[in-house]
Amino acid sequence: MKADFQVGIIGAGFGGLVAALRLQKENRNSFVIFERASEVGGTWRDNVYPGCACDVPSHLYSFADELNPNWSRAFSKQPEILEYIKLVAEKHNLRNKIRFNTDIVGLKFIEEHGLWEITDQHGIITQVKLVISATGPLNRPNTPKFEGMELFQGKVFHSAEWDKNYDLNGKRVAVIGTGASSIQIVPNIAPIVGQLTVFQRTAAWVQMRPDHAFSGFAKGLFKTAPAINKLYREMIYWRNEFFGKAFVGNETINRIGSKLSLRHLSKQVSDPETRRKLTPNYKMGCKRVLVSNDYYPAFNRLNVTLETTSIQEWNAKGIITADGRQHDFDAIVLATGFVAAEIELYTTISGLNNRDLLSEWRQTGAQAYRGTTVSGFPNLAFILGPNTGLGHNSVVHMMESQMNYLVDYLKLLENQGPNGYLDVKADVQAKHNQQLQTQFEGTVWQSGCQSWYLNREGKNTTLYPRLTAQFRKELRHLDEGAYELVG
Repeated sequence: MKADFQVGIIGAGFGGLVAALRLQKENRNSFVIFERASEVGGTWRDNVYPGCACDVPSHLYSFADELNPNWSRAFSKQPEILEYIKLVAEKHNLRNKIRFNTDIVGLKFIEEHGLWEITDQHGIITQVKLVISATGPLNRPNTPKFEGMELFQGKVFHSAEWDKNYDLNGKRVAVIGTGASSIQIVPNIAPIVGQLTVFQRTAAWVQMRPDHAFSGFAKGLFKTAPAINKLYREMIYWRNEFFGKAFVGNETINRIGSKLSLRHLSKQVSDPETRRKLTPNYKMGCKRVLVSNDYYPAFNRLNVTLETTSIQEWNAKGIITADGRQHDFDAIVLATGFVAAEIELYTTISGLNNRDLLSEWRQTGAQAYRGTTVSGFPNLAFILGPNTGLGHNSVVHMMESQMNYLVDYLKLLENQGPNGYLDVKADVQAKHNQQLQTQFEGTVWQSGCQSWYLNREGKNTTLYPRLTAQFRKELRHLDEGAYELVG
């Protein structure tokens, strides 16, 4: 049985396009991309809330071989990032490779032929030798369940499902959550709403955002001298790597970063009681560190209230807090993030001997080999799979590191013949994950706080416990001995 394509890529966000661009670079053009939506962009297409922007500098949060000299700011906003992704897709004719409005519902490995059957929502089956799943970790909104939610008569929506048609002007609005989305939403809606109440469960560490507009001269220089653009990108990368040491055991850098964040808070919030509520009580980095210049000042506004009493229940008019107070609202925004540590994909994945991947991961927690391949599921790879997330640098770097590995994987796969496959040895994967979990010892992520990095059992299935330079080194080449070669 002959495959329809050598590679099937699921998702046309950053991860899927990183994979496609690298395959093109290697002259491996037998691939197809499946995208559930009608446009490329992934999270940058879906998240359109006010103030949506990246917290990694634009020049680094971009494809390594497609540097953009025209970024308007050091930290670009969602529309500009989405436009950049679209332009890259157009430039490389990737739209011709994409099947839009195609939701993948099933993956089944056909052992005797060494290929995957990919089934979409229409029942159409496509056969490929290698599947690259690039659906991303931040595509499943976390919608908490509060008692009485269904009784509320106002408007409710998640930050990732922003209702552009709803007019917030003059409204009484609640924002639940103080994470990465909230700190962008709050300062952008505070000037237009009548009253804004921000419900905070845990204070976040917030650092100053070194944002600025690029002058015409700077953009011209980046365009005429690509080497300078590349050097600027490298400079940002290594700066981030240096500060990343604060998370993996360097106490001095962590203390400096903590002091800078607290000074940032002290300078920007005038009321002592509000400052106290906004002061974190855990080690910096244990939860995601946020960057913003305008979040703290929003709490100096007379129409903005910070509420730290826990939510007891909802009712028709709004929210009742644990102290019995009634808070009336016209609209409630759930800025409650995404499900990342718990793998709840919408696609069934059936490997060798009809093993069900998601069932196994629910038992063991999500795990893979080098965050990329999984034992018992040959010729299947994940871009930003388990334990590839970051707290300090650009995930695009991680994606491109994984593609170094997968190019070698493809070369070795071809040597196994038309029906061949590569399967990670179970003991190798188990040993790798044991070592990986021990590497969290001494890091901020094991300093005692509860975060979305951890699954229900408290296991960190989300983050890579070292710096990205180490990940790049580990995935520079495929380690052939880790795999069973079947041909």
